[in-house]
Amino acid sequence: MGDADITTSQWRLVEVGRVVVFSGGQFDGRLATIVEIIDHKRVLVDGPSKDAPVPRHAIALAKVSLTPIVIPKLPRGTGRGFVAQQWEKEEVDKKWSESSWSKKRAQFQKRRQLNDFERFKVMKLRKQARFEVRKSLAKVRSAA
Repeated sequence: MGDADITTSQWRLVEVGRVVVFSGGQFDGRLATIVEIIDHKRVLVDGPSKDAPVPRHAIALAKVSLTPIVIPKLPRGTGRGFVAQQWEKEEVDKKWSESSWSKKRAQFQKRRQLNDFERFKVMKLRKQARFEVRKSLAKVRSAA
């Protein structure tokens, strides 16, 4: 028999220390970390972020999205000060701002703020860019 290659699952698990992002509601788009698992549908979260803090409260898992960011070895039910200390140590805000998920959310919010004329300008610029790409692609195809 050959050796079995055992790897962990690629799923994001609900675990103490997992960073979540709120989807909708009062704290839409803000970050928090899971401090305690209440039951299979609810968790206790705490968000010590400097720019957008979230108070410690219980939230349904349906109202948050799990991110790939984890604060490792965070004790269950730990105090707010220790959570804030670990948050800074792990540079959660920096990791989040560098993620493609965060950048995509920011772009989506920026697009939602555009007025009609600004949306028209974006459409025209995208058409121009598409035309240039297709022109260069046609040139490469004809040369081949």
